[in-house]
Amino acid sequence: MGRTFAVIAEMRGNQVRQVTWEALGAVAQMAKVEDRVIVLVIGHAIGKAADALSLPGIHAIVVADSDRYQYYEAETYFAAARTFVDREKPDVVLLGHTAMGRDLAPMLASHLQSGQISDVTSIEAYEDGFAFHRPIYAGKAFETKRFTRASRCWVLTVRPNIFPPGGKAGALLPASAAVPERRYLPAPSPTLRSIVREVATKMSGSIDLTKAKIIVSGGRGVKSADGFKPLRQLALVLNGAVGASRGACDAGYCDYALQIGQTGKVVTPEVYFACGISGSIQHLAGINQSRVIVAINTDPEAPIFQVADYGIVGDLFEIVPLLTAEFRKLLS
Repeated sequence: MGRTFAVIAEMRGNQVRQVTWEALGAVAQMAKVEDRVIVLVIGHAIGKAADALSLPGIHAIVVADSDRYQYYEAETYFAAARTFVDREKPDVVLLGHTAMGRDLAPMLASHLQSGQISDVTSIEAYEDGFAFHRPIYAGKAFETKRFTRASRCWVLTVRPNIFPPGGKAGALLPASAAVPERRYLPAPSPTLRSIVREVATKMSGSIDLTKAKIIVSGGRGVKSADGFKPLRQLALVLNGAVGASRGACDAGYCDYALQIGQTGKVVTPEVYFACGISGSIQHLAGINQSRVIVAINTDPEAPIFQVADYGIVGDLFEIVPLLTAEFRKLLS
């Protein structure tokens, strides 16, 4: 008898978020042919999302569809997730390490009386199980954790933009020719505690920072709100997103929606441009999983150069427009 892996999908509107596919990619690194993979989809009018997840290697799609699930609310979503795990009795539950995942995972672990490991960035086989690696101390070190044999169920959250997507591309789940079974959960019972009527979404730009492959960030070195204009031009040419350090946000140069760091967003782009950013420990905690870091700063002793793959000592107002012009030529 194999294990049952359960992934709790995360939605943005009616679309499956990328981190859900990445959670399936994490499953692909652990699951064997005899194991079962099931997915819980919670939301409203999510038939197309359930269809998108009905792929080879997934054995069942469990759908919780109600207008009460249109917006995330901890109590109602946990009620659906609790019913799901009680019925399916999974051995492993995976969620994205997002606002929703960080909220639901500990509640599920408490309900299941099981262990939880958060913010997993890699998985390796270990004896008859697996070891999970996660960053600690604001990303300055990593620790390896394992579940005890007594753990009834493993609850994991995986860091976005780390694992190759599973199911639809990249890492493949164990083959299964059967069409995934579709099951449904009942609508949630009314509650007087809280009801979310509307969610006002504030985006830092057209591209979500946590999904962006290229990010151009500015710090106090941009000197003013207008100082972000050349950064936006570079991001536009590279089809990237614009971010900022806390110093730039505190100075009023940009909105806090752009903030990257320990108290902002954690990002994992392929290329991260740090323009006029000194490189405080708090900021580095949000970018240390970037594949390539390019630093531009007038101070050759700035801490950012210690972690940068490429460093340019100079005025960002001269360097960034030159980079923008060269990239425009190359990409044209």
